[in-house]
Amino acid sequence: MPERRVMNPVARISLIAVYAVLCLAATGRSAYQISTKLSEAPLPYLISGVSAVLYGVIAVALWRGRRRIALIGSALELAGVVIVGTLGYLESSWWPDETVWTGYGSAYGWVPLLLPIAALVMLLRARRVPQDSTAS
Repeated sequence: MPERRVMNPVARISLIAVYAVLCLAATGRSAYQISTKLSEAPLPYLISGVSAVLYGVIAVALWRGRRRIALIGSALELAGVVIVGTLGYLESSWWPDETVWTGYGSAYGWVPLLLPIAALVMLLRARRVPQDSTAS
């Protein structure tokens, strides 16, 4: 009998809510930055735009139960936060302004660093349940 993984509903709803809020915050910030001063710091502003899209994709994937998409998105998010955060310290001249992920997300209370870790743990710990093949 095929199995599927089911996440704790409270954890799932909490992750959806946090990702949705981050999506809105990052979208607002990046939309303003890209539309008014892209030429000043294109790399940071475009990374903020990418992070906003990624937060939205993860929120929708969690909402629709697309576990694999949420896993991949969370892993990409964690990689982005670590890479951008590290590069921000190693090569600060590349970052004339902050992104959502600069300083490992310190401008957002380190939520961009902690959230993908929490999401990955919750997604990987989802319990396996038999899938009823007779249901239509």
